[in-house]
Amino acid sequence: MSGNDHTSGMHPKVKRRLGASIEEGKAHQLAHRNFGRRDFLRLTGLAALGSSLMLGSTSLRAFAPNPLLQYLNLSDCGDRVLVLIRLKGGNDGLNTVILRGNDEYYNIRPTIAVQESGLWALSDQYGMPNEMSALQPLWESGSMKVIHNVGYPDANYSHFRSSDIWASASDSEEIVNTGWIGRWLENDYQAFASAPPVVPPALQIGVETNMIFRALSGNMALSISNPQEFYQIALSGQLYNLNNLGSAPPDRELAFVRTVANSAFRYSESIRDAYNNSITQASYSNSNFGEELAIVARLIKGNLGSKVYLVTIDGFDTHANQLTNHPVLLQRVADSVAAFYQDLAASGHSQNVLAMTFSEFGRTIYENASVGTDHGTSSPMLVFGEGIGNGFIGQEPDLVNTDNYGDPIYTTDFRDAYATVLENWLCVHPDVVNSALGNDFSPLGGLLPPSSPPAPLNDPIALLGHNPDPEEPGVIQIKYSLQKRGPLRLSILLPNGSALRTLVDTFHERGSYIYRLRPQDFYLAPGQYVYRLENGGRIYQREISL
Repeated sequence: MSGNDHTSGMHPKVKRRLGASIEEGKAHQLAHRNFGRRDFLRLTGLAALGSSLMLGSTSLRAFAPNPLLQYLNLSDCGDRVLVLIRLKGGNDGLNTVILRGNDEYYNIRPTIAVQESGLWALSDQYGMPNEMSALQPLWESGSMKVIHNVGYPDANYSHFRSSDIWASASDSEEIVNTGWIGRWLENDYQAFASAPPVVPPALQIGVETNMIFRALSGNMALSISNPQEFYQIALSGQLYNLNNLGSAPPDRELAFVRTVANSAFRYSESIRDAYNNSITQASYSNSNFGEELAIVARLIKGNLGSKVYLVTIDGFDTHANQLTNHPVLLQRVADSVAAFYQDLAASGHSQNVLAMTFSEFGRTIYENASVGTDHGTSSPMLVFGEGIGNGFIGQEPDLVNTDNYGDPIYTTDFRDAYATVLENWLCVHPDVVNSALGNDFSPLGGLLPPSSPPAPLNDPIALLGHNPDPEEPGVIQIKYSLQKRGPLRLSILLPNGSALRTLVDTFHERGSYIYRLRPQDFYLAPGQYVYRLENGGRIYQREISL
């Protein structure tokens, strides 16, 4: 390719985005300072919708109530789990899925391009670095697909802003403070605050609370800062140890605060039971990321019941020395994902778990003077799942007909990938999918086998109805059953929905129940009423005449 000034790290037809390159000094530092400040706010809990309780140097997140994903249990998709893998920093897609034999790729990346001898073949046209060879068995067994060139219109190149766009599924000019999964959950569940579940609906391991799970009413995921914090919960059922405290006044005060925190951690028993009901049956990479996936596998195998997990691997902001850092990260991802599915397969759980990578943006197609890449537009997404097949979805990046900044023009909208996962993996009705994503996005053909989300049947809780008590005149039997244990509230309302009396507000074990209502005990005059049952984040109600 003629006319390239490779010594300057800049192609003559390319405009410089202010702050995108590390060589731009203060402008680039400002972009990262903004990102760092956002990270700080999230890490400390100041930007979270829930509250954080600071104990020493550790933060316990006590988020606002979050509804259980029981909708998934209403169909044959009920055992399915989604694992989201965030490649934080902006992954270089061109060096992840390589365009084999493409002269343009090698001309514009004379130093950092992956040579043919350094890759394994996905096909005659595409390959992956040898560092990712652990994924080859998944590819060859039909358990991995590649979505090419994923992005969105008018891409933003700020880490924190583009991360928010991917999490909220918003347009680039919109400011939306809720996440695509959070909105879906909130659309389907309304009673978590009064009758919360004892199993976390979603779980995230990592110091930064992600907007993906955020809804108007709070954060829908339990967030655990790191594997060490998780082990403390899983092994003891408590987040904070009380055994190492003495009788001195400061220790007694700390013991009180820790006791309150431990009591507030409602999911500890479920997590502990799931963790102890399973074992790790694969060898993971020696990294935080590998450890996070090992934890997720163990919880899935222990039948925790959470349906969405989020794990993160950081370090993909490869402005300099990319040849040193990027292959290490890719190997860590590949080794850990391969171990994850080997672990799940050992217990027969692999067919129910779909994993999907995403990153806030890609990298420039041109290498820079620091032998790295700067903030770019699109990047591939990798999707893993037993039985989904292998192959490529969408059109690969065009390295010749680029935008004014020298970036390839995206060809697949990331929200179409989201719509595919919601509808065809999690079996969410298309109307709910469109509501969660804020627009009409279409599932990607060929990515996942299509599903027909059924109407809700056989709820995990059933409000069976009412009838006169056969033994006591004037008493009405209200019947209900629960397939899962948890807090439950039964109440009487006026026809206009105004709450009138609470009949039951307690923790119920699984089973069938009859509540014997004596209207005179609650000073209920003859007339029309509604009785409402709240459990597991859902509301059920019927009309009744007294």
